[in-house]
Amino acid sequence: MREMAWDNNGKGRDPLIVGIGAQKAGTSWLSQMLGQHPQVWATPFKETHFFNHRFIPEHRQWIDWHFRKKPEEIRARYLRRGEIIPPAMEGYITSVSTSPDIYSDKWYRGIFHPAPEGTLPLDVTPEFSTLPEEGVAFAAQMLPETRFVYLIRDPADRAASQLRMNLARERRTPENLDAWMKEVANPVLANRGDYAAYLPRWRKHFGHRLLVLPYGRIKHDPRGLLAEVERHCGLIQWDYANPKVRVFEGPKDIEVPPEAMAALRDRLRPQYDFLSDEFGPYFLDDIR
Repeated sequence: MREMAWDNNGKGRDPLIVGIGAQKAGTSWLSQMLGQHPQVWATPFKETHFFNHRFIPEHRQWIDWHFRKKPEEIRARYLRRGEIIPPAMEGYITSVSTSPDIYSDKWYRGIFHPAPEGTLPLDVTPEFSTLPEEGVAFAAQMLPETRFVYLIRDPADRAASQLRMNLARERRTPENLDAWMKEVANPVLANRGDYAAYLPRWRKHFGHRLLVLPYGRIKHDPRGLLAEVERHCGLIQWDYANPKVRVFEGPKDIEVPPEAMAALRDRLRPQYDFLSDEFGPYFLDDIR
C-alpha cells in the first residue's frame, strides 16, 4: 500500500471525484481502488455525509455516531500495524470529528485540505445518492467541476445485502419464513435502492458529469470498469493492486430464504423495469 500523500499547509478545497452509491453496491471497493491512484487523494475515512446531513434530517443522529467512531478506527489501524499515528493525522481526525463548524461548507472543504497540489480529492459517500431534489441541486451548484460516479446493483440483491448487514449488526436472525417475509417488506430496504426516484434527479442536474456503472462488472471486469472511471475523471491509466478482491464480505451465516428473495424481487419489479427502460435489458445482466 502506497504511503498517503499529505500537505500540512494545504487549503480547503472541493472534492473533484465523488462516489455516491448505492449502498452495498461496491462503493468501498471503488474508494480503495481509487485510493491507489497517484492522481487521487482519498480521505483517511470513507464517507463524509456532508450533503445528506444537510438535506436528510433523519440521517443526522447516526452521522454523529459515524464521526465519533471513525477516529477510533483510524487510531486502531495504526496500532494494528505497530505504528504510532503521525501528529498531522491525529490533528486532522480530531479536527474533522470535533470541529465547532462541523457539517458547514467550510468544514467540508477543509476535509480535503491535505490533498497535495495537482491531486484530485475523493469523497465516497453512498448515502448522497438518496438526496432529495433540492439536495442534488445544491451539490451541483456547490461542486461545479466535480465528476460523480453512481454504482448500481441488482435491486433485490442489494436490498438483501443491506438486510443481512443490518441483521448482523443487530445480532439477530429471523426465526421462520413469516419473520423473513416481514423483514423483506420493511420500506427501508427499498429506499436506498430507489433508482427510479433518485437517478433522474442526478441526471437532470449533472448530465455528462455523472457516470452510472453496474456493480456486476466489479466481479467480471474490474479493470475495464476502472478504466471507464479514469476516462470520466480525467485520470491516467493505472495498474491497481488486487482489483478482484472484495472489500466487505457479507455475513456468511445469514442467508435470505429463496421464498423471501422471490418476494423481494416481486416487490422491487418497478426498479427492474426502470433500469431496463433506461439502459436496456443487457444492463440487468451487468448489475448482478
